[in-house]
Amino acid sequence: MDDEDLDRLVGKLSTAQKVRLLTGATTWRTAAEPAVGLRPVVTSDGPAGVRGEAWDERSPSALLPSASAIGALWDEELTEELGGLLAREALRKGVDVVLAPTLNLHRTPLGGRHFECFSEDPELAGRTGAALVRGIQAHGVAATAKHYVANDSETDRLTVDVRVAERVLREVYLAPFEAAVAAGVWVVMAGYNGVNGTIMAASPLLADPLKTDWGFDGVVLSDWGAVRSVEAPARAALDLAMPGPHGPWAEGLLRAVEDGRVPEQAVDDKVRRLLRLAARVGSLDRPGPGSPPGPTDRTTATTLGPVADPAAGPSTDPATGPTPTPPPSAGPTPTPTSTPTPRPGPSAGPAGPAAPAAPAGSADPIAGPAARALLRRAVAAGSVLLHNRDLLPLDAERLSSLAVIGMHAAHPRPQGGGSARVFPDTVVTPLDGIRARLRGRAEVRHVPGPAAPAPPPPLGVDRCRDPATGHPGVLLRLLDADGRELAAERRLTGRVLEPELAPGAHTVEISALLTAETPGEWTFAVGGFGRMSLTVDGRPLLDGHYPRDVDDPAVVHVNPPRRTARTVLAAGRTVHLVARRELVPGSGRATTVSAAPPEPDPRDSLAAAVAAARACDAAIVVVGTTEHDETEGYDRTDLRLADPQNALVRAVAAANPRTAVVLNSGGPVELPWREEVGALLLAWFPGQEAGTGLADVLFGAAEPGGRLPTTWAASLADAPVTATRPADGRLAYAEGLHIGHRAWLRTGREPAYWFGHGLGYTTWEYDAVEAPREVRVGDDVTVRVRLRNTGRRSGREVVQLWLARPDSALDRPYRWFATHATVHAPPGARVTAALRIPARAFRYWSPEDTDWRTEPGRYEILVGRSAGDIRVRTATKVGSEA
Repeated sequence: MDDEDLDRLVGKLSTAQKVRLLTGATTWRTAAEPAVGLRPVVTSDGPAGVRGEAWDERSPSALLPSASAIGALWDEELTEELGGLLAREALRKGVDVVLAPTLNLHRTPLGGRHFECFSEDPELAGRTGAALVRGIQAHGVAATAKHYVANDSETDRLTVDVRVAERVLREVYLAPFEAAVAAGVWVVMAGYNGVNGTIMAASPLLADPLKTDWGFDGVVLSDWGAVRSVEAPARAALDLAMPGPHGPWAEGLLRAVEDGRVPEQAVDDKVRRLLRLAARVGSLDRPGPGSPPGPTDRTTATTLGPVADPAAGPSTDPATGPTPTPPPSAGPTPTPTSTPTPRPGPSAGPAGPAAPAAPAGSADPIAGPAARALLRRAVAAGSVLLHNRDLLPLDAERLSSLAVIGMHAAHPRPQGGGSARVFPDTVVTPLDGIRARLRGRAEVRHVPGPAAPAPPPPLGVDRCRDPATGHPGVLLRLLDADGRELAAERRLTGRVLEPELAPGAHTVEISALLTAETPGEWTFAVGGFGRMSLTVDGRPLLDGHYPRDVDDPAVVHVNPPRRTARTVLAAGRTVHLVARRELVPGSGRATTVSAAPPEPDPRDSLAAAVAAARACDAAIVVVGTTEHDETEGYDRTDLRLADPQNALVRAVAAANPRTAVVLNSGGPVELPWREEVGALLLAWFPGQEAGTGLADVLFGAAEPGGRLPTTWAASLADAPVTATRPADGRLAYAEGLHIGHRAWLRTGREPAYWFGHGLGYTTWEYDAVEAPREVRVGDDVTVRVRLRNTGRRSGREVVQLWLARPDSALDRPYRWFATHATVHAPPGARVTAALRIPARAFRYWSPEDTDWRTEPGRYEILVGRSAGDIRVRTATKVGSEA
């Protein structure tokens, strides 16, 4: 759809109709406008998966590895494939706009949302984000570059004013967003924070550079609830206020336009952009109900396959490991076996030609072989082998017994906390994957070890039954003010977010029958705000009013605080739990009910783990962070694993030198025992195929392909940049250009593991590097690196290139990452890597000229395996600017 068509449609609308389009119609939808053939545009949270409009565990989603794991891929082709899977999930769930990728940076290791961002480096983050954008939008689904800009920590994120120099902003924090726009992204989300005195929803940065310098022609939408006034955001380049239907624009924008305080031309531009987005995702001129699909319709038939008996457990394919078991269907919610309504393909717009229409039935099932294989491959490709004393890969044919130790082995964290959470249909645990690989070959002995301190998990089908039917799960009821039932349904978890409220609903009630498999003092918890109560067999355990004391929507609506109580249960006793929370305005939409059995004596648990390690040929210990370590809404205060986990690793490694540790975290943690173990594998938050992908790496079916996208400190005290807490509402980015490996190199400190570090299952020798002796300003540069696979296996090497300008008249990083390339070679083979240094890698932003400039002179070219492991070097001279 060209600009003339868009202008014609805008001209059909009254001022009131135009203004109505600029505030969401619901939490996730924009408004429809029949006068121009516009249907609602549907948005959904990402980036770990596409949840859809309903936050309902009965409508599961494919769960990808965390963004930090995708950043560790250093593989744009695979990243595009993962973007394609997100797009197919969006089509399956009727979603037009995926709220991903997150392009903020790992400025400090304490960032609570570290797992949702790709890297500490703007070049790597930009290339990875651009690849994900291309993968999503190739299917006619919009990607969203978020959170524009400098929204790199969670402390006071709704109000913090980030103070950052113009040059730093351009070269570091805006750079990944510029790459996304260059890749054609259709939506950009403005963050909650302010930058240099102005909140992002009203920031001049939305116009310049986003819409002017970069030529972004898509929609700028607000983060949810980030629009707090009428005029400033409306006069700025913000286009869409979410959510709706209420908000400052819904109540006051029309009057501001009629009074002349907001130009109608500004409103017209916003509506034009919204219509352009609708055309791209197929939301304009949609066939009416009952109309046959047109020739450009993108029908995406998907199915989860036959529903298995949950009591039977996962089936196992000897080649692929455990087969996911879909949860039992429940209640009136449509099952995910339905086919979404076809929708038209995107029209060609100013950004380029339309994406090709997908053929009917082209999308893979969420639990189908192709989707599972892709997710499994991504786990292995993003896993980073940090340390290895010739222990990995394990030879399955030579093992008679293997100890698998740790709570995270059977109950891993597949994803981080916050609004990006989705409900997967299943998670293949590390223990599942290892058992499937060794079935019929070796004994696998699992010992949980001492538990890390953590809140009790929400009730689930593994432990609870619906009191009304006896089926696995819990009973959710909505009650009126007199306690009468308005609606009831079976749910599969005690974490209920955004339930569909019946008119007159006053109270949410969650009840369940729980059988105590372990005698002793059980811990129960209820999460939410307002008046809450919990009874066990009619006996009150909790009853009180818990006022809301935070504004962050990730806390209020997703992860509210939990109130705990304890009671003693006898073994085998079945009790009736009833939790209630009154629904009052402002108390949020989340209610959680949790239970946990008494923990065994930690000394006995540790002794059992040590005994298993001693008795087996080798041991694998899986440790990681907890739900409250890494989540949206909070920054971390330290990088330590819980003490029981550190003690567990040390004790097992002392008992068996053939101990490999698998680390399940989204971001950096301190590893004081890293030199004491035989191998250390970083699995990140690996998504639903955690166990199959990890088993491939542990037993050598796949090489650990990941490289660190972020430098890891040995201890927090060593980290050069740690500030997340504002002073007087301001957070100064005083380190300037020097974050991540740049800061480490500048200080001369040695981290535990450098940006770019990662071992494979072979070794490489770098022979030579060739580069032109002189290049013109504005030209890309091709550098060739000769290297040889000196190991005994075929392998993949990530060849990394840095630039340095020691004699610069400017403040420059000691060296900065410029590009990378990958090569594959069999044992003993020589190969040449061709690396293209983009001309932008030599430039800097001149605030005086308000433009990009290139400093002429000699630049060092350094090539190696990480920021701290340079193997070969040369130099080139960049000529003077014309």
